[in-house]
Amino acid sequence: MESKIRRSRGVDRVMTVIFYLVAIFFFALLIGFAGKVIIGGLMGAKPEMFRFARKGSIGNQLFNTIYLVFISLLVSIPLGVCAGIYLAMYAKQGKMTKFLRMCIETLSSLPSIVVGLFGYLVFLVFFGMGKSLMAGALSVSILTLPLITTTTEDAIKGLPAGYFQASLGLGATKWQSIFHVLLPACLPRIMTGVILAAGRGFGEAAALLYTTGSGSDLRWGNWNLATPTCPFNPFRPAETLSIQIWNLQVNGQDKALANTASAVLMILVLAFSIGANVWSHHLKKKSSGEAA
Repeated sequence: MESKIRRSRGVDRVMTVIFYLVAIFFFALLIGFAGKVIIGGLMGAKPEMFRFARKGSIGNQLFNTIYLVFISLLVSIPLGVCAGIYLAMYAKQGKMTKFLRMCIETLSSLPSIVVGLFGYLVFLVFFGMGKSLMAGALSVSILTLPLITTTTEDAIKGLPAGYFQASLGLGATKWQSIFHVLLPACLPRIMTGVILAAGRGFGEAAALLYTTGSGSDLRWGNWNLATPTCPFNPFRPAETLSIQIWNLQVNGQDKALANTASAVLMILVLAFSIGANVWSHHLKKKSSGEAA
């Protein structure tokens, strides 16, 4: 008996060391990759590259990227969270629910180029939007919607059953229990899905090649939403950072500008992830009564 315990402890220590080494390896890989992209890009950067100009800069593309991700999250978060709530709390277990989950899993594994072609046929050809931020954001929403839905469903199902039962016992309705008890409790896990979805939106290029176009001629004094040069017009063509990087690399134009755009895109993703995690941690502390 004692020999088995010693052997189990030895195996546990060995596996712990292995998992620590794997974690250290991936952390070092992330630091090395991010450091090479960011340092390499910023070393060759020039002040004029950060202007909001039509050519030779990344200012307009940076704004287009943030605006597109904002629109896509504005669409996918409410739909994804509501779909996750339905699957976790309302859907009856059966063939239809299994088929629905299979469809969600299939949708999450679709290549982005296929989603781009679908967005082109539906939003541009069928609805006649033309290449625009809105068409690109809706296409990105198709990619991120399954992720947010699955994350929300798993987060709700992962909570102890006592959360929901105690709320019902205090006289709350089912929807009040979901909205005021379950969602705040699983918000950090939902935010993880939102971060992953936003990261995919920031770096997406294949789906946007068919839907957003490559226009970046903006007039920052123009606030008429009906004109194609208004920055906040969601129905104008828009070149994002990822498309700009792709165009510069493929055409072999300005490698320094491409490297700078890559560095800015990496910093943007890291900043969003860190900010979202900090905000999620603050909300978690506030909901548990730990925040001052």
